[in-house]
Amino acid sequence: MNLTLFIWRQKRPDEKGRLERHEAKDISPEMSFLEMLDAVNEELVKNGNETIVFDHDCREGICGSCSQVINGVPHGHREKTTVCQLHMRHFKDGDIIYIEPLRAKAFPVIKDLIVDRGALDRIIQSGGYISVHTGGVPDANAILIPKEDADTAMDAAECIGCGACVAACPNGSAMLFTASKITHLAMLPQGRIESARRVCMMTESMMNEGFGSCGNHYECQAACPKGIKVQFIAKLNREFLKAVFKTYTPF
Repeated sequence: MNLTLFIWRQKRPDEKGRLERHEAKDISPEMSFLEMLDAVNEELVKNGNETIVFDHDCREGICGSCSQVINGVPHGHREKTTVCQLHMRHFKDGDIIYIEPLRAKAFPVIKDLIVDRGALDRIIQSGGYISVHTGGVPDANAILIPKEDADTAMDAAECIGCGACVAACPNGSAMLFTASKITHLAMLPQGRIESARRVCMMTESMMNEGFGSCGNHYECQAACPKGIKVQFIAKLNREFLKAVFKTYTPF
């Protein structure tokens, strides 16, 4: 198949970017979206032109580094699919495809399709971990955890930190990302010890990084390649209220 691509090109963070037209020819329907970009880059190299810079790592839908906005939708139009797992068979011969980096105040463009998502890392660094000593690894059945709690924790842990939720949100909110990390640990016994401190520190870090507030648009859930639910945002709010009440209660 032959495709017309309009790809965002930007040499430096302080330089204005633009959409640049490229032709992708003889693309196999079995190629992944990133393999299609590889083929375009090979042609650019042959012609002595500068290649398109984009981020990737595992190419297995695990790391989230391949985040791009395709035709206005983070990771493209396929539900629960990362860019690296999006295949060209889901497009048609002659299609026009617009490819852009994630758009958010907290994600400055580094070059072309790569943005700096370090803000998400700093949210994790502020408290998204267990710092207390919990001893050695216990047997699987040594700590009894209700199945519902375990399932909820595992669902929240699916978040790969790709940033699609931020790019999809009209407010540029990182609430879904932060909520999934907080919920993951808050549902487990080891994580409950520091739950109050964690939710306060991570929420404050999220605000300091310049992310917007949640407006209940549900765009984050729709764009998430792992299907993270907005119900975790409600869990974050409950954890935050409990933490504030515990801190300021006069009893």
